[in-house]
Amino acid sequence: MCHDPSLEFQTYSIVARDGKTGELGVAVQTHQMCVGVAVPWLAPGVGAIATQASTNIRFGPRGVDLLGQGLAAEKVLHALIATDAGAKSRQLAIVDQEGGAAAWTGEQCIPFAGHMIGAGFSVQANMMLRTGVVEAMAEAYVHAQGEFSQRLLSTLKIAQEIGGDIRGMQSAALKIVASEAFDQDGLAQVLPRYDLRVDEHTDPLAELERLARLRSASLHSQRGMAALQAGKQKMALSLWEEARAMAPELEELAFWQAINLADKHSEYPGAAKILKPVLDHQVNRRDWIDLIKRLQQCGFLENEGTAEYLLQAINA
Repeated sequence: MCHDPSLEFQTYSIVARDGKTGELGVAVQTHQMCVGVAVPWLAPGVGAIATQASTNIRFGPRGVDLLGQGLAAEKVLHALIATDAGAKSRQLAIVDQEGGAAAWTGEQCIPFAGHMIGAGFSVQANMMLRTGVVEAMAEAYVHAQGEFSQRLLSTLKIAQEIGGDIRGMQSAALKIVASEAFDQDGLAQVLPRYDLRVDEHTDPLAELERLARLRSASLHSQRGMAALQAGKQKMALSLWEEARAMAPELEELAFWQAINLADKHSEYPGAAKILKPVLDHQVNRRDWIDLIKRLQQCGFLENEGTAEYLLQAINA
């Protein structure tokens, strides 16, 4: 059998279903580039899989397909392992849409290796510097607070704090998908909530945490847009404020919040209040101003007064 070291993701990860939202997620870190391309496999409304150690890539698509047919996590795991001649060197973890979890650690996985299953999750690790990693990960996840993404990443951080991969760190990934395959309007939810990768970094977990914060802020802003369209302006403004506070470096959030508030709802003073403080501190302030003019020129703005008012307010 051909030995391909590029597929041997000796690593630690967590696979979980959020009990509150039903979202499915995988978070992983290793000392090897591009862990996010091979280890996590997920489908909204179906399940989540992590295939690692001497990684069998086929476990990903095959496992998701079996979960999609309605098989429980444990049955899918047994089916995959039973057909794999290299099962002794594999590590595999699966969580189905009902929260059922199953995991496998082959006897030839490089020590220290093991897994631990809990309610709606599985943590697994191999080639760890010392023992106790999976136990610490499980305890950390059970007691973690905050959003689903934060709880997943806090589990990885604990693993690293007690030693992590014996080789150190290099790449990390976080992927989260929706609880259902279709949204309330019947549209397929094919895009993940989070699909973040750090492929080469001295501290990939810190960088992944930063990216997750920015992504969370963007999702908050999107929910605000949806609330505004539904006529819930007070909720929208609250979500937008939270988003800007979470990621003050993302001027893009304030820009489109202000544009939508002014153009779709004629809330000019409120829009200017959001936009002006942000642009006042931007080195490329003139570029953002020019963008407002271009939006007007190409017909993107429905209200003829939007651009004029915002430009006057910004320059005041």
